[in-house]
Amino acid sequence: MANPTIAIVGRPNVGKSTIFNRIAGERISIVEDTPGVTRDRIYATGEWLGREFSIIDTGGIDLSDEPFMDQIKHQAEIAIEEADVIIFVASGREGVTDADELVARILYRSNKPVILAVNKVDNPEMRNDIYEFYSLGLGDPFPISGSHGLGIGDVLDEAVKHFSTEIEEEDEATIKFSLIGRPNVGKSSLINAILGEDRVIVSEIEGTTRDAIDTRFESEDGQQFLMIDTAGMRKRGKVYESTEKYSVMRAMRAIERSDIVLMVLNAEEGIREQDKKVAGYAHEAGRGIIIVVNKWDTVEKETNTMRDFEEEIREEFRYLDYAPIIFVSAVTKQRLNKLPELIELVSMNQNLRIPSALLNDVVMDAIAINPTPTDKGKRLKVFYGTQVAIKPPTFVIFVNEEELMHFSYARFLENQIRKAFTFEGTPIKIIPRRRK
Repeated sequence: MANPTIAIVGRPNVGKSTIFNRIAGERISIVEDTPGVTRDRIYATGEWLGREFSIIDTGGIDLSDEPFMDQIKHQAEIAIEEADVIIFVASGREGVTDADELVARILYRSNKPVILAVNKVDNPEMRNDIYEFYSLGLGDPFPISGSHGLGIGDVLDEAVKHFSTEIEEEDEATIKFSLIGRPNVGKSSLINAILGEDRVIVSEIEGTTRDAIDTRFESEDGQQFLMIDTAGMRKRGKVYESTEKYSVMRAMRAIERSDIVLMVLNAEEGIREQDKKVAGYAHEAGRGIIIVVNKWDTVEKETNTMRDFEEEIREEFRYLDYAPIIFVSAVTKQRLNKLPELIELVSMNQNLRIPSALLNDVVMDAIAINPTPTDKGKRLKVFYGTQVAIKPPTFVIFVNEEELMHFSYARFLENQIRKAFTFEGTPIKIIPRRRK
């Protein structure tokens, strides 16, 4: 089930990004030093009172080429479209502005929970100045200071009250996967071709699909699949077309619900920065990944065309060296029959459990090949490892000092584990932990 989503909305320069960073906190940590994983954050994960949620920073979206009021209106519409709860940020220093009133009117009609946070209330004396914000008609204003972290907890307490308590039943036997990628890479056509029937509208116009459609189907060997269509946008979704960054929000909701992500590239256009951005989110979320190069039938072939394209993909997506690559055509259905089989293989690898004795044999052999590093005269000692989770497979390596486990050596151990057990299509995590 997808996490509930909080959107932060408001006019420019009220401190939305500061509040976003405060709420997301350590959850925005860089987990990879590999080039190509995006750092341009407009979307993150937070936690409060034991509830995980996704958070959107509409301030991270650049619509500077549009009129001022249109920009604010777009942000409010995005929040209405995507969020379960909306935090509307205003500035206590400047009071209620015309732009604030515009956003309030839009949000008031949304029928979604709106929490009014008056930012930059940095001292108790300023609290007396927030009462004018009652005029916005959005209930009690919460005085906060994003820069000092004051009042953020009160806002989150209120937000959590509005989260749904319904729990979606998980069918462990069903493999859930989604197709992600930029507009017009052929996601809808691929869905139709995989299903063998026209379930969604197919058009050459980017952003045509308006409704997210989850489709269940069964492969020839009896495996149940749930296909999550990320292309979908509701009627109001036309606002997304003004910038590619909005498609990231859409993809993230599907990534959260998926076990496996099919990263669809357009063979005619090659690799774009937006492809790397969305794939980076899927990688960091720990989902299984298959790179699907669509429209391969339209590419003029020479002797090494496929090999050269694959090398380019490996160069641009270095952090996805574990992901299989398949070249397909939604029009001719070339290799599409191999996709369910490949998805099953990745699912099996995601759920693979390695006995501790076997894992430690591999780890000790790896250390014999490449001895542990030293730092300031102190050598890393690896005592033993054990697998603690699946989806993705996660290994805790017990050591003498966690700080001595450099990223490069953890990467070396990961490569040795992959060499022994493959784990094709799934990221794996190495967590150093000091032995007590």
